[in-house]
Amino acid sequence: MVKDSEGVLKDTDYNLDLFFKFSPDLFCIAGYDGYFKKVSPSFKKLLGYDTGELYSNPISTFVYGADSLATAEIRKNTIQGTPLKNFENRYLTKKGEVLWLSWTSFPVPENGLVYAIARNITAKKEIELKKNEWIRYLTQTNDKLKQLTFTTSHDLRSPVNNLLAVFKLMETDRIKDAETLELVDLLRQSTENLKQMLDTFLTTLKRDDAVQVRVERLSLKDVYSRTTVAIQSLIENSGAVLLPDFSAVPQVVFNRMYLESILLNLISNAIKYSRPKTKPLIEIRSFEKNGTTRLSVKDNGLGLDMEQVKSKIFGFDQKFHEHKESQGIGLYLVHAHVTALGGKIDVKSKPGKGTEFTIVFPNLS
Repeated sequence: MVKDSEGVLKDTDYNLDLFFKFSPDLFCIAGYDGYFKKVSPSFKKLLGYDTGELYSNPISTFVYGADSLATAEIRKNTIQGTPLKNFENRYLTKKGEVLWLSWTSFPVPENGLVYAIARNITAKKEIELKKNEWIRYLTQTNDKLKQLTFTTSHDLRSPVNNLLAVFKLMETDRIKDAETLELVDLLRQSTENLKQMLDTFLTTLKRDDAVQVRVERLSLKDVYSRTTVAIQSLIENSGAVLLPDFSAVPQVVFNRMYLESILLNLISNAIKYSRPKTKPLIEIRSFEKNGTTRLSVKDNGLGLDMEQVKSKIFGFDQKFHEHKESQGIGLYLVHAHVTALGGKIDVKSKPGKGTEFTIVFPNLS
């Protein structure tokens, strides 16, 4: 072996041909005339052609038809002196299979040759194809769901408006019974709140920037009052005792519709899943901890075995107690609303000991 003046072995002392023989990557040398001059065993094995077939046919013979023009243009640029990096095209094997290859090459003009290395990325491309198919499917499904939601919300406004028209026609001064008058007023308020919710929801859907959820500074007392009015009959019929306390943190920056939905679901769940022969007691309080604003909703209901349900408690269509009104999406919506704006939600619960949900609001101010 001969070393140069710096003690490094000369290139002639290395058997560089071993790279061609044993590398799993696909090595080849191509001429400016468009023919392979040398290919590695891994290249021949992958495509399934013998040496004679690879050397006697133009390279374009092995390129998948749809990629021929792009490949020819790239080869032209390479011959003109532009190195190639991570160019992807498809080749046909002798069996007719289509393979994706990623090429890196550089020209040697004085020899009229192009040295190239390729990698088989077919598996990666198949994964990308499946991912893109799923994205298209989910996009189409989302569009259909959005259209269905839009249609349902729009069509619900007609009967709601009819109800409001009925209330306007009622001559409430003729109603002498105070309890009946109070009930009519409650129905009117609930209907007006429903109309406002539908109008807000439709406005959000129609906005071009609907992805950007609108946030504002909200009075927790005001949101709580609007929410409880909507389910006042449920509260009264159950005998539930609600103890709200927003003195520590009266306001929070959040989306109004989301927050009303969160409170609506947590309070109604606490009532639905109360213990037999026990009046629901629901404590709702705001507080600060570790520099964050938090909202706790705590009840004395049936509770949950967190070891069994913790991984699916916020899942879609999950039911943990039997109830005729249960749809299995309330906690899913709560979690979706909280996390959509960067918040977090924590759950503490024990069977027969009630449940406490704690919402950690994101800093959106």
